[in-house]
Amino acid sequence: MIEDMKKVGLEDVSDAPEEKALTVVEAREKTVRDKFWTKFKSVMGSLPFARDLLAVYYCAMDSGTPLRVRATLLGALVYFIMPLDVLPDFIALLGFTDDATVLFAVIRTMQANLKPEHYEKADDALSAAQDEKDAEQT
Repeated sequence: MIEDMKKVGLEDVSDAPEEKALTVVEAREKTVRDKFWTKFKSVMGSLPFARDLLAVYYCAMDSGTPLRVRATLLGALVYFIMPLDVLPDFIALLGFTDDATVLFAVIRTMQANLKPEHYEKADDALSAAQDEKDAEQT
Protein backbone atom coordinates (compact mmCIF):
# COMPACT_ATOMS: atom_id res chain seq x y z
CA MET A 1 0.00 0.00 0.00
CA ILE A 2 2.83 2.43 0.84
CA GLU A 3 4.42 1.68 -2.53
CA ASP A 4 1.09 2.51 -4.22
CA MET A 5 0.97 5.80 -2.32
CA LYS A 6 4.49 6.66 -3.47
CA LYS A 7 3.58 5.91 -7.09
CA VAL A 8 0.91 8.60 -7.02
CA GLY A 9 3.10 11.10 -5.19
CA LEU A 10 1.91 10.49 -1.66
CA GLU A 11 4.59 9.74 0.87
CA ASP A 12 4.39 7.62 3.95
CA VAL A 13 2.88 9.93 6.56
CA SER A 14 5.37 8.70 9.16
CA ASP A 15 8.12 10.51 7.19
CA ALA A 16 6.26 13.82 6.98
CA PRO A 17 6.87 15.22 10.51
CA GLU A 18 10.65 14.81 10.24
CA GLU A 19 10.73 16.35 6.77
CA LYS A 20 8.54 19.21 7.92
CA ALA A 21 10.78 19.78 10.96
CA LEU A 22 13.83 19.85 8.71
CA THR A 23 12.16 22.41 6.46
CA VAL A 24 11.39 24.63 9.46
CA VAL A 25 14.95 24.31 10.73
CA GLU A 26 16.32 25.13 7.28
CA ALA A 27 14.11 28.21 7.02
CA ARG A 28 15.11 29.42 10.48
CA GLU A 29 18.78 28.76 9.77
CA LYS A 30 18.60 30.77 6.53
CA THR A 31 16.99 33.70 8.37
CA VAL A 32 19.62 33.57 11.09
CA ARG A 33 22.52 33.27 8.62
CA ASP A 34 21.17 36.20 6.58
CA LYS A 35 20.36 38.59 9.42
CA PHE A 36 22.04 37.66 12.69
CA TRP A 37 25.40 39.39 12.34
CA THR A 38 23.95 42.67 11.08
CA LYS A 39 21.55 42.84 14.03
CA PHE A 40 24.16 41.66 16.52
CA LYS A 41 26.79 44.21 15.47
CA SER A 42 24.28 47.04 15.56
CA VAL A 43 23.30 46.34 19.19
CA MET A 44 26.20 44.43 20.75
CA GLY A 45 27.30 47.37 22.89
CA SER A 46 23.96 47.39 24.69
CA LEU A 47 23.63 43.63 25.16
CA PRO A 48 24.64 42.38 28.60
CA PHE A 49 24.02 38.84 27.31
CA ALA A 50 26.11 39.09 24.10
CA ARG A 51 28.41 36.18 25.00
CA ASP A 52 25.49 33.84 25.73
CA LEU A 53 23.72 34.93 22.56
CA LEU A 54 26.79 34.11 20.49
CA ALA A 55 27.23 30.74 22.21
CA VAL A 56 23.61 29.93 21.31
CA TYR A 57 24.35 31.01 17.73
CA TYR A 58 27.39 28.73 17.46
CA CYS A 59 25.54 25.81 19.06
CA ALA A 60 22.64 26.27 16.61
CA MET A 61 25.06 26.28 13.67
CA ASP A 62 26.92 23.21 14.94
CA SER A 63 25.99 20.21 12.80
CA GLY A 64 26.62 17.98 15.84
CA THR A 65 23.76 19.60 17.75
CA PRO A 66 20.59 17.46 17.70
CA LEU A 67 17.87 18.63 15.31
CA ARG A 68 15.26 19.45 17.95
CA VAL A 69 17.81 21.48 19.91
CA ARG A 70 18.91 23.34 16.78
CA ALA A 71 15.27 24.10 15.95
CA THR A 72 14.68 25.55 19.42
CA LEU A 73 17.89 27.59 19.42
CA LEU A 74 17.23 28.91 15.92
CA GLY A 75 13.72 29.91 17.01
CA ALA A 76 15.19 31.99 19.85
CA LEU A 77 17.70 33.56 17.46
CA VAL A 78 14.96 34.42 14.97
CA TYR A 79 13.06 36.09 17.81
CA PHE A 80 16.16 38.19 18.57
CA ILE A 81 16.45 39.19 14.90
CA MET A 82 12.78 40.12 14.46
CA PRO A 83 12.34 43.88 14.06
CA LEU A 84 9.09 43.85 16.04
CA ASP A 85 8.67 41.88 19.21
CA VAL A 86 6.89 42.16 22.54
CA LEU A 87 9.16 44.99 23.73
CA PRO A 88 10.74 46.83 20.79
CA ASP A 89 14.52 46.84 21.10
CA PHE A 90 14.81 50.63 20.84
CA ILE A 91 13.08 51.19 24.22
CA ALA A 92 15.84 52.19 26.62
CA LEU A 93 16.57 49.66 29.38
CA LEU A 94 13.57 47.48 28.53
CA GLY A 95 14.05 46.78 24.84
CA PHE A 96 16.05 43.58 25.17
CA THR A 97 14.26 42.26 28.26
CA ASP A 98 12.00 39.96 26.25
CA ASP A 99 14.92 38.80 24.09
CA ALA A 100 16.95 38.03 27.23
CA THR A 101 14.02 36.15 28.77
CA VAL A 102 13.61 33.97 25.67
CA LEU A 103 17.37 33.41 25.43
CA PHE A 104 17.82 32.42 29.06
CA ALA A 105 14.81 30.10 28.97
CA VAL A 106 16.36 28.37 25.96
CA ILE A 107 19.80 28.22 27.57
CA ARG A 108 18.39 26.73 30.75
CA THR A 109 16.47 24.11 28.79
CA MET A 110 19.24 23.28 26.34
CA GLN A 111 22.35 23.94 28.44
CA ALA A 112 23.64 20.37 28.13
CA ASN A 113 24.11 21.05 24.40
CA LEU A 114 26.03 24.32 24.86
CA LYS A 115 29.63 23.17 24.89
CA PRO A 116 32.81 24.98 25.95
CA GLU A 117 33.82 25.32 22.28
CA HIS A 118 30.63 27.29 21.59
CA TYR A 119 31.62 29.75 24.32
CA GLU A 120 35.21 29.85 23.02
CA LYS A 121 33.91 30.78 19.56
CA ALA A 122 31.65 33.36 21.20
CA ASP A 123 34.63 34.91 23.00
CA ASP A 124 36.64 34.99 19.76
CA ALA A 125 33.75 36.59 17.88
CA LEU A 126 33.22 39.21 20.60
CA SER A 127 36.90 40.08 20.52
CA ALA A 128 36.92 40.32 16.72
CA ALA A 129 33.75 42.44 16.69
CA GLN A 130 35.22 44.78 19.30
CA ASP A 131 38.46 45.07 17.30
CA GLU A 132 36.43 45.86 14.18
CA LYS A 133 34.43 48.48 16.05
CA ASP A 134 37.62 50.05 17.45
CA ALA A 135 39.19 50.13 13.97
CA GLU A 136 36.13 51.92 12.57
CA GLN A 137 36.37 54.60 15.27
CA THR A 138 40.01 55.44 14.48
